[in-house]
Amino acid sequence: MTEVRRVGADAAVGDCGLYTGGHRVPGRVPLVQAGRAARDTAGYVWIGLREPTDADIAEVAEQFRLPTLAVEDAVHAHQRPKLEVYDDVVFAVLKPVRYVDHVEVVEITEIAMFLRPHAVVSVRHGEGGVLRQVRAELDAGVPDELDFGSAGVLYRTADRVVDAYETALEHIDLDVDDIERLVFGPGEDDHAERIYKLKQEVAEFRRAMLPLQRPLERLAGGEVPHVPGAAEPYFRDVLDHLLRAADAIEVIDRQLTDVLQANTARVTTGQSRVALRQNEDMRKISAWAAIALVPTAVAGIYGMNFEHMPELGTRYGYFVVLAVIAGACVGLHRAFKRNRWL
Repeated sequence: MTEVRRVGADAAVGDCGLYTGGHRVPGRVPLVQAGRAARDTAGYVWIGLREPTDADIAEVAEQFRLPTLAVEDAVHAHQRPKLEVYDDVVFAVLKPVRYVDHVEVVEITEIAMFLRPHAVVSVRHGEGGVLRQVRAELDAGVPDELDFGSAGVLYRTADRVVDAYETALEHIDLDVDDIERLVFGPGEDDHAERIYKLKQEVAEFRRAMLPLQRPLERLAGGEVPHVPGAAEPYFRDVLDHLLRAADAIEVIDRQLTDVLQANTARVTTGQSRVALRQNEDMRKISAWAAIALVPTAVAGIYGMNFEHMPELGTRYGYFVVLAVIAGACVGLHRAFKRNRWL
């Protein structure tokens, strides 16, 4: 039973490395030895898990005494960005994003991290490249003054995540500019569907980004254990970037609201013009129909073939009827002209 559990856990492990003195010890640490390696090192062990199940993470949670509630959150995902402290374990959740420009969709993944003085356990959900980038950076080695131990993994991950926020916002801003050109340019197309869809994506983006502010404030303010004082200025720098991104996304959201209102007003104005033209056309049609009704009615009456009808025996009766028809038509035409129906 124990052997089966180890096979499942090993399958979920992306990498397991030992870092000391700012450098990675060559090779990969077997999962069964990770706990002992963490206890025997002055550095830290980093275990990376990819979408583990409860059974996959059970062995890791047992070796490193991870809190049960945090393990459940890490496995089942769908958490807000947060930072919690359980005795000597720091639990953090980050939400990386990637903007897929050609379909205008914000892809959101999730990273959960457990930090102990000599161990890091990361759990990734989704196809994000943030942890791979951080791992490659640490594998290449870091200067002694930037070796923050296990807290350095959290710092570099948060830094990458926030940088990705700013990159995504730059692409979204370009799409908003494109929408504004379409709405305020020539043409009468309705762009409400595209605007509303992008506004929904921005709302999802905000929910992934804004809750990260408080955890970064705690990390920058020295309120979190296992975070050395030397790392606090770096977390403050990440916080500054996050606040800048938060301001940018608020501006973008307001722009989308304004452009949606402008698009609605333009479409409504266009529909009003169409309705006005249709009303004018209907009045003209009605006026000509009324004029045409006079000869039609007279011709219909005299086409009933009764023997005794007015003017049938009069020499000039035909011309009199024509004159009456013409006079009535001219009178109606002038009346419609005066009322601007024609």
